[in-house]
Amino acid sequence: GDVARFDGDYLVITGRLKDILVLANGEKVPPADIESAIILDSLVEQALVIGEGRPYLSALLVLNEAEKLKWFEHDPNRDEATLHAELTNRIREALSDFPGYAKIYEFAIMPEPWTIENETLTPTLKVRRKQVLKQNIDLINSLYEGH
Repeated sequence: GDVARFDGDYLVITGRLKDILVLANGEKVPPADIESAIILDSLVEQALVIGEGRPYLSALLVLNEAEKLKWFEHDPNRDEATLHAELTNRIREALSDFPGYAKIYEFAIMPEPWTIENETLTPTLKVRRKQVLKQNIDLINSLYEGH
């Protein structure tokens, strides 16, 4: 399932044919099922599960702005911290039937949606995983600080 090239005497793995993440412990995780379960929630518009070579799975989330506004309007005491806690609970519930290694331990809310124009979606509206990862490497690294 790997895409590779020879670089002199060395074989360099450059990507994967199948969209499977391999965690640091060797566990293989197909992210599509997890992403699908997360975006069933009305607050989440887009989700990208990450964790290749990392100790656990994390996610990048694009929220549905209309639903987010409704959620904040429902209770004026809500803030970003309560939104984060709410999303944590919703993700935990959405993934309750998944095995332990397929749980999301950290996530970040993206400031803008993934689109064709910002080159994070293909013309067929599939997320360009490599491009999203490349554009957000510092944010992703922050999700794994101390691990």
